[in-house]
Amino acid sequence: MENQNLNILDEVNKGATMGMDAISYVAEKVSDNDFKEVLDTEYSKYKKISQRVNDLYSDYSMKEPHETNAMNKMMTWYGIQMKTMTDDSTSKLSELLMKGTNMGIIEGRRLINENANASSDVKNILNDFVVMQEDSVETLKKYL
Repeated sequence: MENQNLNILDEVNKGATMGMDAISYVAEKVSDNDFKEVLDTEYSKYKKISQRVNDLYSDYSMKEPHETNAMNKMMTWYGIQMKTMTDDSTSKLSELLMKGTNMGIIEGRRLINENANASSDVKNILNDFVVMQEDSVETLKKYL
């Protein structure tokens, strides 16, 4: 059970840090002020989730929660650079973020379905993370 809780917390934290990384890489290319504000808000939501994971993690382990590694960060940055080389419009940037967010939603829903016995505090963070990402997709759709 504890291992299950640690795994969920690690996965949520990896997803949150990947979301923050992607937003910061995309934000460098944004010229639309409204979209910048949306990205700032979304970044804050990911950061709050990550802080919640960090606050709870010590209940299950003496270690730090897993984050995205340097290779994943580099691949995310490189992917964004390549996919926006010829089109860095707000629509394209929104699309890229939506694709990444959808992958997070799929993984999160899978974790929810496969870990019914996880502790309630861990399930709450996981569920809040997935709902936050689903809301984010709805917000990003307006910029396509």
